[in-house]
Amino acid sequence: MSNPNPAASQAAASEIMLAFANRTGLSSDRPVRRYLWTDAFAVCNFLTLYQATRDEAFKKLALALIDQVHETLGRFRPDDPRKGWISGLSEEEGRKHPTAGGLRIGKPLPERAPDAAFDAQLEWDRDGQYYHYLTKWMHALMQAGCTLDAPELVRWALELALVANRAFVWQAPDQSMRMHWKMRTDLGQPLVASMGQHDPLDGLVTCLSLVRAVQKCTPDSPLEELHGNIRTLAQITGSQSLETDDPLGLGGLLFDAGRLLQLPPDCTDLPGGLINRLLRSAIVGTDLFLQKGGLNLAVGQRLAFRELGLAIGLEIADTLPLDRLQISDSTLRQIQSLSHYQPVRTHILKTWLIAANQKQDSWQAHMDINSVMLATCLAPAGFLVLASPIGKALKNEHHKQ
Repeated sequence: MSNPNPAASQAAASEIMLAFANRTGLSSDRPVRRYLWTDAFAVCNFLTLYQATRDEAFKKLALALIDQVHETLGRFRPDDPRKGWISGLSEEEGRKHPTAGGLRIGKPLPERAPDAAFDAQLEWDRDGQYYHYLTKWMHALMQAGCTLDAPELVRWALELALVANRAFVWQAPDQSMRMHWKMRTDLGQPLVASMGQHDPLDGLVTCLSLVRAVQKCTPDSPLEELHGNIRTLAQITGSQSLETDDPLGLGGLLFDAGRLLQLPPDCTDLPGGLINRLLRSAIVGTDLFLQKGGLNLAVGQRLAFRELGLAIGLEIADTLPLDRLQISDSTLRQIQSLSHYQPVRTHILKTWLIAANQKQDSWQAHMDINSVMLATCLAPAGFLVLASPIGKALKNEHHKQ
């Protein structure tokens, strides 16, 4: 399933990411444009390119992006009457704990005013906090912290996990545990109270990954509350339907399955058969998506980032070091069956590499997220393969950049 020309893929990913850095004010004096989901993938892409090339420029871009996200999305918007860190911490303490209040999405419009009527369509463009965006940022911080031996990044991921779970998870009147879909910027109230289908799952897998990262990078950090979060998220996940035919959601199921496969047995406390359940749901859902003909629509009617999410997830079969993982025979057979979808991944990748297709309004309207996830599809290791500490004495290097 992997691209037959990895050097060309890496070069294309590098070109895409350098253009993204320039366009969004990371490596240029253009106005800063930060969006949490996109930037989480971007950090992982810069790490991929750094590990492949050992070019220090990519490491600096990854660290600079982390700082810029925190300085931008860890604070209230410029048009918000509230100022400073959304955590309420002082300037000095906020810089030490930039994720302690969560992180804004980065949407173009301010969050809905408390007295404003709910508009489902408009809400997509309004700011606030999404749980599944926060988990992607936790993943990016863990990957960077382990890859670059920067333990403070892992601590920030832990602080973000704890505040996110306190804010988003709640107990319903029937005593069942639930999660809000979207919260206000200050995490004081829900903006959308319903629960995202895969949010509990994504939170569970991310928190399990975080236990591993903390134990490796910051072993003195207390984990009692995080273990409590894991038990709650496992309970919610066990009662949730995971089936979907949305390509981005399918990619997420495969990404989560891939992360679970890489965790040591003593690091997981999962609902029975969860990994196989994720793989089965992804395979059944991918077949349903293909039957509905989503890839046969005109390019202008398709959303690249959703399809690229599926393509990235399908890459786990070739990107993960399966020969070094403890995998049951039944699970291995399901992973190997993903090779059946090689033409799907190839079609998606080739479609969105065509310059003419990138001129479509559907691409241009979401250029940053589309281009960054295209780069991830070309060079997915930094996103899909859980990083291990490199063991070098790079203490405080992050703050020297």
